[in-house]
Amino acid sequence: MLTKKAGEWLELSVPRDWEGLTIEDILKNAWSMPKQMIHQLRMEKGVRLNGESIYWNTPLAHNDKLRVHLFIEEDYGVQPEYIPELNILFEDDHLLIANKPPRMDTHPNEENQLGTLANAIAYHFQANGVFTKVRHIHRLDRDTTGAVIFAKHKLASAILDRRLEKREIKRTYLALVHGIIKQKKGTIDAAIGRDRHHPTRRRVSQRGQKAITTFKVVQTFVNKKMTLVELELLTGRTHQIRVHMSHLGYPLAGDTLYGGQPIVPRQALHAARISLEHPLTNEKINCEAPFLDHPPIFDNLLV
Repeated sequence: MLTKKAGEWLELSVPRDWEGLTIEDILKNAWSMPKQMIHQLRMEKGVRLNGESIYWNTPLAHNDKLRVHLFIEEDYGVQPEYIPELNILFEDDHLLIANKPPRMDTHPNEENQLGTLANAIAYHFQANGVFTKVRHIHRLDRDTTGAVIFAKHKLASAILDRRLEKREIKRTYLALVHGIIKQKKGTIDAAIGRDRHHPTRRRVSQRGQKAITTFKVVQTFVNKKMTLVELELLTGRTHQIRVHMSHLGYPLAGDTLYGGQPIVPRQALHAARISLEHPLTNEKINCEAPFLDHPPIFDNLLV
């Protein structure tokens, strides 16, 4: 689908498979736009067809020019801060995927906090004349590195949130764990809840939230008694991979909260790849996130 940003408007050519549908069909069904957004667009005459405001039940024709008032100026929601480590993997008018370094929060956890990935994204937006709220679609633990998705407007955020919930965004992680895993691949289906004996720790609990992780062994290191594992999240619980691998008896290297040994300065967990369909154009996006540790922790251990 051909789209372009025209000031505060998204302009697109109606594709053949939308022919005969109405504006209401597109907003409600094709995009599943939140009701509040639909109401606002209706009140503000924020949809135009071939340059005119029309009734929303008008059938669309192939190659009609549809405009939607989408790029509304907003406060960033966090304080912009220049952080030279910002590593952008993908960006267009609708979303941004960044590679989060270690020892950095995804977003502020308290008022006026600086030094987070969200602060760096806000500065990047500001420097490029983009005035929109910084919206993370998911997050990574402070000491987990790798790919994080940010939406650049409300519609992209709503679509990506829904796709994440429906498991349509594929997130692939690499972890280095203690022990030799003999099972080549498997699925961990174990609910996760809070540990009432510790303020931040989670644990496998029948009363917890459903949590599913798949894994496969990439490489074993017999002399080091360690295994490199590739994992995919089918749910997004706090500390999910760390809790699940510890529960199996294979805690992550460096993850002292869940039984790992401090042989590296952080838990050896990296969000290595992310795959999704673009929220507006439906093109396939595949991002590989390179390791960012200096000195490298995976490379040092894999010698």
